[in-house]
Amino acid sequence: MKAKKLFPVALAASLVVSCAPQGRTIDQQDVLRKLSLEDKAHFVIGTGMAGMSGDNAVIGATKALVPGAAGTTYPLDSLGIPAIVLADGPAGLRIDAHRKDDKASYFCTHFPIGTLLASTWNQQLVEEVGKAMGAEVKEYGVDVLLAPAVNIHRNPLNGRNFEYYSEDPVVAGKTAAAYIRGIQSNGVGTSIKHFAFNNQETNRMNTDARVSQRAIREIYLKPFEIAVKDAQPWTVMSSYNKINGVYTSESKDLLTTILRDEWGYEGTVMTDWFGGKDGAAQIWAGNDMLQPGKAEQFTSIVDGVKSGRLKEADLDRNVARILSLIEKTPRYQGYKYSNKPDLKAHAAVTRQSATEGMVLLKNEANTLPIATKASDTKVALYGCTSYDFIAGGTGSGNVNHAYVVSLLYGLKAAGYQVNADLQQQYTRYVAQRQAEAKAKLEAAVKKSKKAAMLAMFLPTPRPVEMNFEAAQLDRQARLSDVAVITLGRISGEFVDRKVADFNLSKEEKQLISQVCEAYHKVGKKVIVLLNVGGVIETASWKDMPDAILCAWQAGQEGGNSVADVIGGKASPSGKLTMTWPVNFTDAYSSRNFPIDKTPDLNLTNQGKAGNGEKDVDYTNYEEDIYVGYRYFDSFGKEVSYPFGYGLSYTKFDYADAKVDVKDDVISVTVSVKNVGKTEGKEVVELYVAAPDSRQCDKPAQELKAFAKTKSLKPGEAETLTLAVKTADLASFDADASAWKVAAGQYQLRVGASSRDIKATLSVEVKAWEAKVHDVLRPVEQFDVLKRM
Repeated sequence: MKAKKLFPVALAASLVVSCAPQGRTIDQQDVLRKLSLEDKAHFVIGTGMAGMSGDNAVIGATKALVPGAAGTTYPLDSLGIPAIVLADGPAGLRIDAHRKDDKASYFCTHFPIGTLLASTWNQQLVEEVGKAMGAEVKEYGVDVLLAPAVNIHRNPLNGRNFEYYSEDPVVAGKTAAAYIRGIQSNGVGTSIKHFAFNNQETNRMNTDARVSQRAIREIYLKPFEIAVKDAQPWTVMSSYNKINGVYTSESKDLLTTILRDEWGYEGTVMTDWFGGKDGAAQIWAGNDMLQPGKAEQFTSIVDGVKSGRLKEADLDRNVARILSLIEKTPRYQGYKYSNKPDLKAHAAVTRQSATEGMVLLKNEANTLPIATKASDTKVALYGCTSYDFIAGGTGSGNVNHAYVVSLLYGLKAAGYQVNADLQQQYTRYVAQRQAEAKAKLEAAVKKSKKAAMLAMFLPTPRPVEMNFEAAQLDRQARLSDVAVITLGRISGEFVDRKVADFNLSKEEKQLISQVCEAYHKVGKKVIVLLNVGGVIETASWKDMPDAILCAWQAGQEGGNSVADVIGGKASPSGKLTMTWPVNFTDAYSSRNFPIDKTPDLNLTNQGKAGNGEKDVDYTNYEEDIYVGYRYFDSFGKEVSYPFGYGLSYTKFDYADAKVDVKDDVISVTVSVKNVGKTEGKEVVELYVAAPDSRQCDKPAQELKAFAKTKSLKPGEAETLTLAVKTADLASFDADASAWKVAAGQYQLRVGASSRDIKATLSVEVKAWEAKVHDVLRPVEQFDVLKRM
């Protein structure tokens, strides 16, 4: 559909734009008076998405603004209101690196994935990464970055866990708030997503998340609430899925009653791309902007107003919110972006920040850092991923970066001597497997246009691991000082991981076993490096190597970052933001998750929608509030690594833990001292246990605050303060539609992980209650249009 010309361009400035000390402003009432119903309906719909079908509104009308951006808003050129640009994140800006008839390149920095950033437990560091990322957003002419993603790690196999932060809402919310503050400090916006309950990729466009009101409030909405209140993101992105029978983008309970009326949010809400079904219902619910724009949405809105199903006042409200968003943007304010961000400086940011989020899982006999001088150390690198490092996940969370530093080149740059024969074998083998995968993909693309589109997003399968003859391994062990085995996992949008991806393959297990046997026979150490985006099985093999370092996916400088940690240039201080179970089935949510479902390969990822299939068309969140450590700790389940766990190259003592109560704030102070021989940082976690938790159906303990020390030299100490408000102790009572704190004596547990408590304090807490709206009740059937 083509936009109508509204007014002569010469009149635009005098009609709607004024110059004020704070910059250009928009006279919203003047704009609304001069827009027809059809103009308003166009304005709340995006301008289409390049390469999609012809029934999108105004296909590609503004795609030339920033090629590769996800979308734009609808321009009102004659009123001086431009289209603003929205682009993917969250590991960095996602735009096209190359443009037609343009010899310049437009690469962006691939920063560490969300899970790694959260694993730093360092809000200041995350904010600094956000500042660097936001600078690229601004200098490349983008106005809003579609990030951060804060959905809960409900299950280890969710395909997009790498973009998310944690199984815990406090960690996720505080990390997201820091990220938002950093990016928006540049005068560009963020879009916190996916609001909410987007906890699986299988049939994500249609699946119904069936969740109790208590779990909704305490677990799945809490990180959004924290981030919205702490950082005020410019926009919120509604998710694809339904919540208790209603599409989130059509839920007034979610988008207006909770988000705006209860939390006080004043920004703009937009859909995820092609999300929801009914444009009129979305506008009524408070979903201001529909992206990327479809003709049927325009028709639904116009017909809805004409028929009386939708009030024009609701449409005007949404138009005004979008105008408020546009008014703040660099594009509207006339910023002259350079297309030349400081990529060199940002590479240094990603290299340093990644080291702090890596988690040292095992370190027998101080295997790490490698004690010998790099130039004197001969390293044997095993595992295909050592030579083909994974910067991050695929799909909208990917970044078009200029390079990725592999572990091979990271170690070489640090001066290590890498076994040349092994390098040659692996390089040849990996290249051959990549060529085979490419040929297979090209054949599939020729057969199907859908496959061609999907190929842009889906992860390429990792090569099957090589194995070696015993004699060859024995020879390599004699010639090397240390062995490093890298295991890789990649995932992305559209599909969830498989159980086989959680477990190690027989080839991987054999590689670890054989390398450990050969190297240990001659007194040499073996290090396993995990280049992963999510949890994998470790219990069956973790006793074999001498050290295990979870490097996550560290962005484009990954190999250099790992080399910095392995060599001791940086000390790992990351801790796990999710529990690592012994077996996949130990996770309670595994009883209600689309395990090994194979969706129909199309861009809407509809799977077998419409057949009433459990975990595909609907998913019952039977675990309720018992997600992650809340379940494992409450019911005494064995784990491979607990929530909050992470080792250091040094050791810390906790002392002088004290509690103080002032008004409604409970403050815990604790002194942390480095009693080891290496400089390092420590994360301190504060868990709270309610009185009679079993009787009142409370988890055994819940994380309520955390803090991280500065880098402490040996013998140096720092006193940290962790504060909790009385309201933070509340549980949600669905029957009363209220947050409630029961009176009694609460335990305050200061820990290094959920299962390593260093000090326990007690505090008497008074009863507290706050009523909220009775919304989002679980129901079998719900027709939103009947409530309009």
